[in-house]
Amino acid sequence: MAEIRPIERSATSASFVLGRKLDSIPFSGYHVLIIAVLALVGFIEGYDLVMTGSLLVLAKAPLHLTDSDIRWLAVGPTFMLCLGGFFFSAVSDHLSRKSIVLIGVFLTTFLTLLIPLVQTAEQLIILRLLTGLGAGGVVSAAFPIAAELMPAQHRRTYSAVYEMALASSFTVVPFIAGLLAGNENAFRFLALPGGLAVTVIPVIVYFVLPESPRWFLRKGQLQAAVDSVNLIIARTGNKMPPLTLEALGEHREVAPEPLPPYRALFAKGQLRWTTVGILSGICAGTAFFLISVLLPKALNDQGFAVSASLGLTSIVYAASFFGKGFTGFLMEIIGRRWTIAYALTGSLPGLALMLLSHRAGDYAGVMMVAGGLIMGFTVLSAFTATRVYLSEQFPTALRGRGHIFGESFGRLFAGGFAPFLMEPHTGSAPIFFGTIIVVVAIGAFIPLVFGRETVGQLETVTEGVPALA
Repeated sequence: MAEIRPIERSATSASFVLGRKLDSIPFSGYHVLIIAVLALVGFIEGYDLVMTGSLLVLAKAPLHLTDSDIRWLAVGPTFMLCLGGFFFSAVSDHLSRKSIVLIGVFLTTFLTLLIPLVQTAEQLIILRLLTGLGAGGVVSAAFPIAAELMPAQHRRTYSAVYEMALASSFTVVPFIAGLLAGNENAFRFLALPGGLAVTVIPVIVYFVLPESPRWFLRKGQLQAAVDSVNLIIARTGNKMPPLTLEALGEHREVAPEPLPPYRALFAKGQLRWTTVGILSGICAGTAFFLISVLLPKALNDQGFAVSASLGLTSIVYAASFFGKGFTGFLMEIIGRRWTIAYALTGSLPGLALMLLSHRAGDYAGVMMVAGGLIMGFTVLSAFTATRVYLSEQFPTALRGRGHIFGESFGRLFAGGFAPFLMEPHTGSAPIFFGTIIVVVAIGAFIPLVFGRETVGQLETVTEGVPALA
């Protein structure tokens, strides 16, 4: 049962009326189109993000990468991703949701397109650092958009499809990398698909995605908010009456509400929810980044051939494709918190198999594949729930900043410090897989013990006075 915050404004307030209207629009082909566009953005960004792990092995010989170069490539882009995220977090509630996506998509795809031109390790490192900086906003911005555009009951559909698109890119990259292994220009060919997307994806985003009516309303642009809602209604087949200014009540004449300061993310009544959302993401994210960035290297260091390491990584992500769909289904049945707990604790048997596989002799490969399949279906699929859960912790005035800050802060540890600290120990199965076991075991209980169930009620849960602990 959801914990509902008391509402300090009338139930007929403008935000409540507008939110109820959006949530009541029947699911249609236009919603499917929105999901498809955001999923396409997710696929391209995922392709770029996960490419780091393959670049570590494909570019090592052609560019004569040293141990220092490898460490920079492993963790540097993620640190820049966090810095970029903090920047975009500061401006995201001031700029429109769609603008953040457009800026980030253009920067990441354009910089990726330059990778085939690099001639030295230093050039590759600089490009990857700049790409991480540009991607800081777009990798998180799609969730505030979806939270404010999709009807509450269909938010899980978006989240599952988006995460499955990410899983597809995570599966494709190591698969292509394995096919190209042995070619001196393999890393150049690997970057081309992601880079060439600069000619297509920004155009599609600009013309297809509507702007968030909730964002317009918060900016005081009531007519723009009404027009945006009615545009969605028209594109879904005019199956319900359009929204009018009069329906928004007396609030239609008030001045724009000023955005709360950035420190409101940590104010009394909000700090707990900000912290729980971030910690849930950190635990799932640490497992993800240790796998996406270091698993090919770890398997190679532990005795597997390069092609086998990349192939097993591809299998792990293939399993997450189906796992993310199941997680999306489950989160509306048992709630966000219990789904997160399931996804993290469910990975423990798989991680144990991978940890013990080096003692299995001829069955080592079988255990590794079985463990990878379990891990892909569970912990790598947790983001379907954790990212929606994070977005639902914030009111509209803080959602853009809060979600991007939450993911950036979590990524700073999960994708920066964790791989940096673990990279020297990838050759040890007990240390590498044992660390992931400890992290997911802790993370499974954080939302259950300290969190609350949101179930998508943006207005009734986040727009009023914060609930008591």
